[in-house]
Amino acid sequence: MIGLKIGGVPEHFNLPWRMAIEEGDFKKIGLDLHWSDMNGGTGQMIRGLETGSIDIAVLLTEGITKAILEGLQAKIIQVFVVSPLHWGIHVPYHSDIKNVKELEGKVFAISRIGSGSHLMAYVKADQEGWNTEELKFNSVGDVYGALWALGKDEAQGFLWEKYTTFPFTEQAKCRYIDEVVTPWPCFVIAVRNEVLEKHATLLQEMCLIVNEKAKTIKQAANAVEMISWRYNLKPSQVQNWLIETDWNYEGKEFPEAFEKTIDYLTKLNLLPANSKENWQQKLF
Repeated sequence: MIGLKIGGVPEHFNLPWRMAIEEGDFKKIGLDLHWSDMNGGTGQMIRGLETGSIDIAVLLTEGITKAILEGLQAKIIQVFVVSPLHWGIHVPYHSDIKNVKELEGKVFAISRIGSGSHLMAYVKADQEGWNTEELKFNSVGDVYGALWALGKDEAQGFLWEKYTTFPFTEQAKCRYIDEVVTPWPCFVIAVRNEVLEKHATLLQEMCLIVNEKAKTIKQAANAVEMISWRYNLKPSQVQNWLIETDWNYEGKEFPEAFEKTIDYLTKLNLLPANSKENWQQKLF
């Protein structure tokens, strides 16, 4: 039995992993997979891959693409969620901010530098025509740190997956004003290089299992009820999320998505201009 450590956000996207672990599916192929919740998101997982505290990560496309091209010793082995992520744009509940334009020049709460909440603030700023060099950030660790920062007016904007934050909007801990949608598939599976070199075939089998579990969840008659119960979300919210979301059921490759991601990050000066040199060899 091979033991490996995997990290991911404690959100509904990762239910296929949790169920496959709970139901013993990976052990049937000789893989003892230990899951760790990464509340700090992609930035925390990149650090985990760097230090070896995790072997595998399920993390945002833009974050891991940037990290690998900047030297992280890891490879992307598959796109996990092929649909884009809907990032809710949130402000302090009692603030006077009514629309995104009023966030220009304000401070954005982010989980970590290099995280999705950080990089997507750049994407939204670019869409709005703001000077991205003037963006201001407050690194707060996770969603709870962000809510605290909004409540103390230590940040005025915060980007996070909109269904995850919906319960907090109902509790008047923040206010949703808009959203920004990623221009690429949102989640990928990445593995530390030394782990991939040792266990390439086993990791391929792991992906087949989680893809099949995702298909089972998507088609399940009780999917809405199950996800609603597990993640404390309203059934109507889960129903909308399931319509918007597709996992990579067939394990397809999406090279054009990564090319688009690199182009965007380069345009925003988050990667150097030569980042597309041998990019496929570096990423996969």
